Amino acid sequence: MTDLSDGAPISTGEGDDEEINFSNLPQEPAWKVSVNLYKYQQFWCYDFALKGIIQFQQKFIPQPTDIFLATAPKSGTTWLKALAFAIHTRTQYINGDSDQDSPLLSKFPHEIVPVIEYIYLFGGKRNPQIPLLSTHVPFDSLPKSILNSDCKIIYLCRDPKDVLVSKYIFTSKHSDAEVIPFEEAYEKFCNGVTNCGPFWDQVMGYWKASLEFPERVLFLKYEELKKDTCFYVKKMADFMGCGFSEEEEKHGVVDKIVELCSFEKLSNLDVNKSSTERSDFRIANEAYFRKGKVGDWKNYLTTEMAERIDGITRRKFNGSGLYF
Repeated sequence: MTDLSDGAPISTGEGDDEEINFSNLPQEPAWKVSVNLYKYQQFWCYDFALKGIIQFQQKFIPQPTDIFLATAPKSGTTWLKALAFAIHTRTQYINGDSDQDSPLLSKFPHEIVPVIEYIYLFGGKRNPQIPLLSTHVPFDSLPKSILNSDCKIIYLCRDPKDVLVSKYIFTSKHSDAEVIPFEEAYEKFCNGVTNCGPFWDQVMGYWKASLEFPERVLFLKYEELKKDTCFYVKKMADFMGCGFSEEEEKHGVVDKIVELCSFEKLSNLDVNKSSTERSDFRIANEAYFRKGKVGDWKNYLTTEMAERIDGITRRKFNGSGLYF
């Protein structure tokens, strides 16, 4: 069985680290009071995150079997990690009569599938037996070593209205600094000034990549994944190179994965309800399980606010074939 306690350092290449002169980068106030976002390679990020991103860009050496799970923050990242891990390890933990041994029952999904730029930032290890890694970096800013390799990328996007609300509530409840009023955060989001944003630019980057390289980039929508999880779990498995056999489907393995990774199941596990803090952001695991619903934005946005975001989405995606 895979032992998640055993790890291996991230492989690194040669070369000197790039010095970051933040004074040379465009900057804007973030959603956190007295904190700035910096614009690097056409997207916004916190200064601490940028250090990890540059290390990632310079040093990461992918394995041909690596599969990256890419998202904008608060787009279903935790769920995507759980599903991908359960799919990949199902012969060890799910094919039998019980899934009681699955690490998902005792470990936080973000521990099992780490965000690679944060590994470089905070230090850490990846499990060499698990090909899954996570990132929030836009497609065009991924390391050239990834873009020139045969590894695969699964990108999950979400309605920007739900992303905005989820991100604001997460930031306001779990930030170590005061947060600006929601109306100000809304304006910044619409103007593209948000962590890993502009949101629409990141989505379009991965969408175009999925059209150009369909064998390497799988593009998913959160809303469709919620509506027909079994269908997209099978699609993910096929893309990952470990499609389900007729025997597995006959024995309900797909349904077991969907149930194991459901919001109801994961959010009620002791490990995900505990106040135990992660070593990097010092945020309780339970913070990553709010509602997991589609359309919760209706409880926070006025009709006019929603229409403005929808208008931006139509304009940004016009002619691309992508829509929400």
